[in-house]
Amino acid sequence: MLYYFYSHWGINVFQYLTFRAGVSFFVAFVLCAFIMPIFIKWAKSKKANQPISNFVPAHQNKVNTPTMGGIIFIFTAVVASVLSVKLDNTYVILGLIVLVAFGLIGARDDYIKIVAKKNSGMSASVKFFLLFIVAVGVSTSLSVNGLDSSLYVPFMKKPLFYLGNYPGVSIAFWTLVFLATTNAVNITDGLDGLATVPSICALISLSVFVYIAGNAEFSRYLLWPRVVDAGEMFVVSTALIGSLFGFLWYNCHPAQVFMGDSGSLGVGGFIAYMAIISNNEILLVLIGSIFVLETLSVILQIGSYKTRKKKIFLMAPIHHHFEVKGWAENKIIVRFWIIAILSNIIALMSLKIR
Repeated sequence: MLYYFYSHWGINVFQYLTFRAGVSFFVAFVLCAFIMPIFIKWAKSKKANQPISNFVPAHQNKVNTPTMGGIIFIFTAVVASVLSVKLDNTYVILGLIVLVAFGLIGARDDYIKIVAKKNSGMSASVKFFLLFIVAVGVSTSLSVNGLDSSLYVPFMKKPLFYLGNYPGVSIAFWTLVFLATTNAVNITDGLDGLATVPSICALISLSVFVYIAGNAEFSRYLLWPRVVDAGEMFVVSTALIGSLFGFLWYNCHPAQVFMGDSGSLGVGGFIAYMAIISNNEILLVLIGSIFVLETLSVILQIGSYKTRKKKIFLMAPIHHHFEVKGWAENKIIVRFWIIAILSNIIALMSLKIR
């Protein structure tokens, strides 16, 4: 909406992406920081608490902590985005659909957990089906919209593959990226703030890539694939970053609220979307290093137990392994944050080292 102050009233400052991105960040942060304590108070009165798994006895002190905080930071991110972006942009519309749709699937899962007072929500098959439908729908829309389906490898100038002649393959690949990323962020969300800061780091990096992809001069100078109109997603991404900072104010250790599946699936889907439209599907492994590490630990643990009847880790995901080893929760969280920050710095270096 702010852009129309420029187009209709000629107020120049509102034409700039960077200015509107700054506005969206602070609007989202302030809104989230203001609404979250009201939500926490309401959620406690309704006993909308996070059911704690019996397999993690160390977390029983978190039993009265409310969940579904993701609903609030997704809501504030959407409000800030609508105020700041050009709403006639296809990438923006699809991005907001991704954020809301994946968030609603997670909210349904959270609601079932709260009502049943169990750590297991909707069945895995139903959850996967709903995620799959949204992922396929958005991937198909991107393909129809003409998004470049070239597969770029970090630190290489030219694409490794071009899938443009096989739209079905690109849709299947993008769907896989959506499903893998949403579940990876969901798995990581197990300690106070553990998923929040790596998500912020990933979104900051992807915001830089999307801004460059949408800018003709920067993309040409850095030899980065140009994606016309994608730059407007920079504003939406900064809105979500601002919301996540507002959420982190209450989610840092000891957490007053958890994001729940509503938050982890929503953020995971949006991270996947940003990686896809900026041609960073492969680099996402580095950008989301913590999410990859957590997911691999679960895959290796299950695979080892099924094939050898032996565990690799004391407990999976890997953050629980360190808990069982006796590491303080805050130490695990901060060290994982450091890994996320360092890996994203390396990812950003790939812009020039190519």
